[in-house]
Amino acid sequence: MSHRFSVSRDAPQRRPDLKGYVLVVDEDPGDLVYYRTVLQRAGCRVVACSSYDEALECLGAERFDLIVVSQGSPSFEGRRVLVRALAIDRDRQVLVVAHPLDMGCYLEAMQLGARDYLEEPISEQDMMRATETCLSSRALAA
Repeated sequence: MSHRFSVSRDAPQRRPDLKGYVLVVDEDPGDLVYYRTVLQRAGCRVVACSSYDEALECLGAERFDLIVVSQGSPSFEGRRVLVRALAIDRDRQVLVVAHPLDMGCYLEAMQLGARDYLEEPISEQDMMRATETCLSSRALAA
C-alpha cells in the first residue's frame, strides 16, 4: 500500500546547524523519496535503501548517526535493521516509522532500543523535530 506525502514549498529551509549521516530504509518508493527529501532539507547527508537486506549491507559498510527504518507490515520486517544497528553501536539512534501504528510493534521497537516510533503520515516539521532530537542525543552520547 502506497501512501503519499508531499514536501511543502513553504516548509522550513535547510538548517545549517543540523547535520548527520542518516540511513533511511523503506520499501515504498514514494515514502523513501519523501524521507530522503525532508532529511536532506534538514541538512543531513542521506543514504536511502529500498530493501531491508540492502540496509543491512549498508550498516556493515558505513557508520551512520541515525537510522530511519520503516516497520514494514505488522510482521515488523524493519526489526532486523533495528537489531543490527544497535548491535553495532548501542548508542545509535533509530527511528521506526509505521503505517498504521501497531502497538505490538511499537512496544517491541522501544524494548529493542528504538529512540522513537512515529506513525505515518509524518509532517516535515515532526520529522525534522524527531531528527533533531535524535542527532542531539547522539552528539551528547559521543
